[in-house]
Amino acid sequence: MDVLSAARRVIAEDPVCDACLGRQFADRSFGLTNDERGRSLRVAVALEDDEDFEDPDEECWVCEGLTDEYDDYAEQVAEALADVGFETYQVGTRAPPLVEENERLLRELADLPEDTGELFKSEFNREVGKRVGRLTDTEVDFERPDVLALLNLERGDVDVQVNPAFVFGRYRKLERDIPQTKWPCRECGGSGKQLAEGGGEEPCDYCGGSGFLYDESVEQLTTPPVLDAMEGTEAIFHGAGREDVDALMLGTGRPFAIEVKKPRRRNPDTDELEREINEFADGKAEVEGLRLATHDMVERVKELDASKTYRAQVEFDDPVTESALAEAMAELDGATVEQFTPNRVDHRRASLTRVREVYDIDGHLDDERHGEVEIHGQGGLYIKELVSGDEGRTEPSLAGLLGVGAEVTALDVVAVEGEDEPFDHDDFLLE
Repeated sequence: MDVLSAARRVIAEDPVCDACLGRQFADRSFGLTNDERGRSLRVAVALEDDEDFEDPDEECWVCEGLTDEYDDYAEQVAEALADVGFETYQVGTRAPPLVEENERLLRELADLPEDTGELFKSEFNREVGKRVGRLTDTEVDFERPDVLALLNLERGDVDVQVNPAFVFGRYRKLERDIPQTKWPCRECGGSGKQLAEGGGEEPCDYCGGSGFLYDESVEQLTTPPVLDAMEGTEAIFHGAGREDVDALMLGTGRPFAIEVKKPRRRNPDTDELEREINEFADGKAEVEGLRLATHDMVERVKELDASKTYRAQVEFDDPVTESALAEAMAELDGATVEQFTPNRVDHRRASLTRVREVYDIDGHLDDERHGEVEIHGQGGLYIKELVSGDEGRTEPSLAGLLGVGAEVTALDVVAVEGEDEPFDHDDFLLE
């Protein structure tokens, strides 16, 4: 394409501003703004044609003067984000349909290829974006910015979207009968109310009107300080699997991430925040290794294919000898176990047979009817049923191999790690 001939045809459709002229040739001579490129082309055409140089003296019919408003929109964005802490941003533009149609018409009138130049909204994103960066001393991020500013040129205003912020760590649960997350009452659906005999509503008998089956959860013991520190609107707890309500989570702790919606602060002091969480949890739970994290950490936590190590206190129906226990554990060590959905979770799990491995098992007797076993197993292995047999739904089992009924009376999780390698999260941390 002869650039000057093409530019001459665009200029002939005046009034066309320098930015709209230059945008048609945005793939030529990098390092120039479209406005600079258009003015240069206008000067070059005037020189080649030996004509007096004239700037357009009327409003551009293509953009309707919008390319003169980059500064105004950038200032609107900066003002809208004035009380929001952020380090990265992105700008998006909703262009008026008429302007987009004008641009298509200009290319038809000037006989330009359809794929030439740059889209109007792309230029608007870039030019406003550069100004936003200078005004806020932040950097553009096209993948996952802290904030997104949407320019609505038809309405002449700006919408800002503050993306979630995340913290990552490991938690230990130090008291039993605390679920990982809020557990809505199944009788009232979490409303805390039920129909009264005479009509109207009254507090739910099952949950006492709280709407929850348990008064506290790891979520409720950890998220409030994070939400407060980040000044967000909502905090969501994501755990790498979960332990039974009556099990402790000890040892190295379980990986978790907390997602904070619409945070006004993204960079709290995580050491101080860790202390605040542990003080707030009041000995019922504790966290460690708290760090700022990226969105990818949530997916990493939720999808972690984790092996787990458990310590179980076991009570036997009849006396057991050390040698019998050792023989049974030797059979289970490295065994492949088939577990049909346990009776205790059958109401909320699909009925199917799961195949899991026991990686390692060790234990001892405290007396002839009580003992302790430590089991390292594949993720998803039901430990209580591995011990009891669950009326034959788990094969093999400790009870089945011993020929003696066995029940887990206390269960602790002491380690949660990735199946293939230790849980490596450094790539998803911000600090």
